[in-house]
Amino acid sequence: MYLEGARWCSNTHKLVDSNPKELFSNLPMMLWNPVVDRVKPETGFYMTPLYKVVSRSGTLSTTGHSTNFV
Repeated sequence: MYLEGARWCSNTHKLVDSNPKELFSNLPMMLWNPVVDRVKPETGFYMTPLYKVVSRSGTLSTTGHSTNFV
């Protein structure tokens, strides 16, 4: 996966501003552990789209999202 306009800081384990003139940065391998019935926090989260490839291209589906959209 790639980040656009941000990068992952391996020291602080947070998203930080991207380096100058860096359009995309790699997102390291992560283990996503979903939690059932989790209470969503009111603040402190940024809802961001996730695409399978950097180009964002794909076929528009009946839901209005690209088939490249996760």
